[in-house]
Amino acid sequence: MKIASFQHGGVDDVGIVRPDGIVPLRALAPDAPTSMREALEWLPGRDLDADAAEPSAVLPLDAVRYLPVVPDPQSIWCAALTYLSHVREGGDRPVPDYPLFFLRVANSQVGHEEPMLLPAVSSQLDYEGELAVVIGTRGRDIPMESALDHVAGFACYNDGSVRDWQRHTSQITMGKNFDATGGFGPWLVTPDEFGDPAGHRITTRLNGEVMQDTTVDRLLFPIEYLIHYVSTVSTLEVGDVIVTGTSGGVGLRRNPPVFMRAGDVVEVEIDGIGTLRNPIAPAPAPASGGFRAYHPTIAEES
Repeated sequence: MKIASFQHGGVDDVGIVRPDGIVPLRALAPDAPTSMREALEWLPGRDLDADAAEPSAVLPLDAVRYLPVVPDPQSIWCAALTYLSHVREGGDRPVPDYPLFFLRVANSQVGHEEPMLLPAVSSQLDYEGELAVVIGTRGRDIPMESALDHVAGFACYNDGSVRDWQRHTSQITMGKNFDATGGFGPWLVTPDEFGDPAGHRITTRLNGEVMQDTTVDRLLFPIEYLIHYVSTVSTLEVGDVIVTGTSGGVGLRRNPPVFMRAGDVVEVEIDGIGTLRNPIAPAPAPASGGFRAYHPTIAEES
């Protein structure tokens, strides 16, 4: 089953995706929720037949505005350096003993077909095609053996990175959290339909040109371990997202570097899910006049 978060008539909703459109859950059950996080708790054990919906209930795919798969997750855990090809393209970096994680905020995400915004303070917006894992069952200290039982589904993710801001310090968080720089969509595919994650291919295209191409089985840390690792630190809640990392081929490491510009179109395709597509647009100029760097004057304390 494919489940999408969307907006129709200015109202946020959630529904089941069919080839010809989206059926809001409320069209199938009057008590159905209208948000993805609530739907992930409400859906298990219910037998909903979207194919039996009244024709008038089916919203054409081009009549909705797609929201991020989970618009309001409590946590978005993003893994870094999880593919050997990406580690190697960075130079002499060692292969990490443990996955590197940083956190994203919800406002940094946009849905399918929504523009990813090139910040006014940078010209170095990079693409990173990745597989996202959405948690469906709350858990802490989750063992690898049962980790996939906590997964509600999978989606495409573009972990857009503002490279110069990412390199301001050794902590990369600031370059990963500009508003509307991460694509998340087009919808969630449940595990029964997606199958074994390891067998799926992830392809990133910029203006139709393939920039990244890998398979999930190339992950240095399997999905089960990523869930186990994060849940050892923090309770995973329903709707939380684990973004599993990107492969080699990022724009920063090309010669010359390739960064996304206004007017570009970037796509992340994962077989078994579909294609997340986002145009690139300039962010509005800041009314405040823009960012001003501040470097402290060092004075020894007596």
